[in-house]
Amino acid sequence: MQPLSAPARGAGEALCALVCLACLTCAGPARSQSAPQAERAALGATLFSDPDLSRERNQSCATCHDPAHGFADPRTDVASGAVSLGSDGTSHGVRNVPTVSYAAATPRFHKDAKGRLVGGQFLDGRADTLEAQAGGPLLNPVEMAMPDKASVVARLKEKPAYGEAFRRLFGADVFKSDDRAFSALTQALAAYERSPEVSPFDSRYDRFLRGEIKLTDREELGRVLFFSNQFTNCHLCHQISPADGAGETFSNFQFHNIGVPRNPALDAPVDHGLLATRGLKDKRLDGRFKVPTLRNVAVTGPYMHNGVFTDLRTVILFYNKYNSSSPDRQVDPGTGRAWDPPEVPDTLSRTELEFGPALDDRRIDALVAFLKTLTDRRYEPLLDR
Repeated sequence: MQPLSAPARGAGEALCALVCLACLTCAGPARSQSAPQAERAALGATLFSDPDLSRERNQSCATCHDPAHGFADPRTDVASGAVSLGSDGTSHGVRNVPTVSYAAATPRFHKDAKGRLVGGQFLDGRADTLEAQAGGPLLNPVEMAMPDKASVVARLKEKPAYGEAFRRLFGADVFKSDDRAFSALTQALAAYERSPEVSPFDSRYDRFLRGEIKLTDREELGRVLFFSNQFTNCHLCHQISPADGAGETFSNFQFHNIGVPRNPALDAPVDHGLLATRGLKDKRLDGRFKVPTLRNVAVTGPYMHNGVFTDLRTVILFYNKYNSSSPDRQVDPGTGRAWDPPEVPDTLSRTELEFGPALDDRRIDALVAFLKTLTDRRYEPLLDR
């Protein structure tokens, strides 16, 4: 099943899909799921694209996480797309919308055996699960802006097809409590986000691992460099399984401050990231954000928590500046002047950032080429547009 982006798909069309919801359990990516999981995912896909779940009936989950654009926001209404416009047409957040792709692989927020904070949804890990994350934007006043859970449930009750689907999948008395109905809504959305449609593992890289294709010489050099223990620092944060392991999501889900500068296009206060989450008081956490997946990275810019960089090659040059003594490498190609200072300067992850030698243009271009191979098959036509 291939849900369209929110602007292209009407609520009526989405509800028609619910009429034969059970049939969807044997179609498309849901083949690898059990029938109940697939039915919940199919309902979640419809809910994901329903703008009636926003205050002004004009914004769905898919508006900011467009299935046609890597589950990121392709709109450029605010700060050239660095952040997303809310349902009221004027409000916006201060963080770039992360892709939903492969979010299902993120573990719950926890401390690992070495005492490091890991996982959680959102850029600051503040939600433990996909279900907890799914409910957040619905009630956020600068996003979908519904006033409370009861208002969201009232919108569900407007549509008989939703009532039939919810009662069948979550119990006949699911609407007896607004909390229970809202929870069922988040479970359906999470089921969709866990489906193979959202995390298909069918990129050129995945096909290479299965022996279906060969990488170009440049892509292969980029692959070798990426997983190198000597020539790059990529693997320190963007690898969790053994090199070339199937199912790699290219994040260790830890939190780091990499020295991202403020975005001058945003009138926003300093973003303290993880430090502002869950009442944490450890000043060493200031300015840290969760390492993002690199899946579909080439088609889901702009980049960094505040969308300050629009070009993927610029991102690699930004990392490279930590290891290069060349004056040219201390210049941001996007501005033509020295890189702006870090938004939060005192807690940089220098061990990771300063690992490895400086990269020349050939190796930088190879890394860009490799990162493009992490693009899901359906998004390959978006590359280099």
